[in-house]
Amino acid sequence: MRIGFIGLGIMGKPMCLNLLKAGFSVTVWNRTKSKTNDLVKNGASLAISPRQVAEKSEIIITIVKDSADVEEVILGRDGVFEGGKAGDIVIDMSTISPFITQRIAAKLLEKGIEMLDAPVSGGDSGAIAGTLSIMVGGKAETLARCLSVFNVLGKTITHVGSIGMGQSVKLCNQILVSVTNMAVCEAVTFCQASGIDPQIMIQATQNGAAGSWQLINLGPKMVRRDFYPGFMIDLQQKDLRLATESAQALNLKLPALSLVKELFANCVENGEGKEGSQALIKALERINGSSTLSSKKFSLTF
Repeated sequence: MRIGFIGLGIMGKPMCLNLLKAGFSVTVWNRTKSKTNDLVKNGASLAISPRQVAEKSEIIITIVKDSADVEEVILGRDGVFEGGKAGDIVIDMSTISPFITQRIAAKLLEKGIEMLDAPVSGGDSGAIAGTLSIMVGGKAETLARCLSVFNVLGKTITHVGSIGMGQSVKLCNQILVSVTNMAVCEAVTFCQASGIDPQIMIQATQNGAAGSWQLINLGPKMVRRDFYPGFMIDLQQKDLRLATESAQALNLKLPALSLVKELFANCVENGEGKEGSQALIKALERINGSSTLSSKKFSLTF
């Protein structure tokens, strides 16, 4: 099976490497060419455009930053659509708008190309280990043709419905992740103000009803002031924007989503967009006047 892979960032590069290790023939393309070097050394073929990736592949995977980027590499000049053939499958593993996903899928179908939207959760550690959770929208028979690929990339592969629904479930995931992250920030801040070692609090609560991936993995990083990105705030904020836009289209009011989006926006405003999502605690510190950082403070009205 010939695989094409477009987008070799924090998530895409280790995912692609796992496919190579599993014995797949992989053709790669990335806007920043230098990011392909390690993969070529490990056996990948280098394409000069997304179109050439499609010409050489049966399954084309994209994992890029935002909706416009997906549209560009698939439907743009020298894009996947131009090089794709009837019977090919495009798997978009980015996190983008469900509505744009449906539009792209409809265009691809004009040429007999099937599409799955298959966003992922699990961060860079899950991408490296091949243990991602993958939420797949599209036809069940198309998913069945791609299972050997998905099984290399993830541990939990769930067919959630028709095209676009993978993105909708991923946005649910991002609401859960970000609001839980905010709760961990508040708990760590409350603990420190109470004179308690936050590590002890984490140890005491992580196996009870309050336990979560964010508490176990991000809580200690907040305490250590380790803000290296497993998932950057810029990308988290992009996902929250997509969730907000989708909620508005559904005439929903989601107050916790609105609040955490505002907190992340403060981090971006203070130049912290390239830091990990655990740096959300800095916004909470600014609210409480406890940060020693030179920063733009703000207040919330409750």
